[in-house]
Amino acid sequence: MEYKRVLTIAGSDPSGGAGIQADLKTISACGCFATTAITAIVDENTVGVYGVHPIPIEFVRGQIKSVLEDIGTNAIKIGMLHSSELIRAVIDSVEPYGFCNVVLDPVMVATSGDKLLQDEAIETLRNELIPRTRIITPNIPEAEILLGQKIKGQGDLTECARALSQERKVSVLLKAGHLTDSTLTDILYNAETDEVLELTSERVATRNTHGTGCTFSSAVAAYLAHNLSLNEAVSRAKEYINTAIVRGAKYEIGKGHGPVHHFHRFWD
Repeated sequence: MEYKRVLTIAGSDPSGGAGIQADLKTISACGCFATTAITAIVDENTVGVYGVHPIPIEFVRGQIKSVLEDIGTNAIKIGMLHSSELIRAVIDSVEPYGFCNVVLDPVMVATSGDKLLQDEAIETLRNELIPRTRIITPNIPEAEILLGQKIKGQGDLTECARALSQERKVSVLLKAGHLTDSTLTDILYNAETDEVLELTSERVATRNTHGTGCTFSSAVAAYLAHNLSLNEAVSRAKEYINTAIVRGAKYEIGKGHGPVHHFHRFWD
């Protein structure tokens, strides 16, 4: 017997709602064995980010190599990569084992609004890492940075997802959560089949949205590890994150943006 395995390469959130901690919870809740390579230790809570301590790059390389040489993986989720040097180190470390089922959440800004990616790293992410991934999962502010243009509303999302895909030949899940509509429709442009999939949900009245991006992308990686098609993996991940938001909406954790309910299938 063998577990379905997902390696997450991301930063650590001590408050437990985002980053590596959210990834571990999500991957486990979605039926996979989670392994990790920590890129940075972030001093943060539900209110804000107070500091970022990068892990030495050679140590990040070592973590990735140790996991892939011994355990292997069925999918990889990549989150917070704060510098060009780190992005290139991750590429070099993963390349010998193959970029298969790689989900990139291009983390640039925290839910609190705090910046998490250096300016010079954006071009490296855009030109060197994105073309190697199977799917990217930007929110609207991240998509605006990658495209170099403003997104005005829901009607722009399909065109923008296609534009992001065509530029880098990658599938794109463009998330609508930063819009103000009562009904939110995320857009998946599947570059493998040239399809557009609309994923609709009702906005939930809650402050508990810390780590939603990390959680959504990790769920996509987990379902890809289960050998689901891209459309089905994203649809299942959308169902998971939406239910996690709904079931976690009334909990009170911290003084700012609390977490979603990662283990809603198992306990209340």
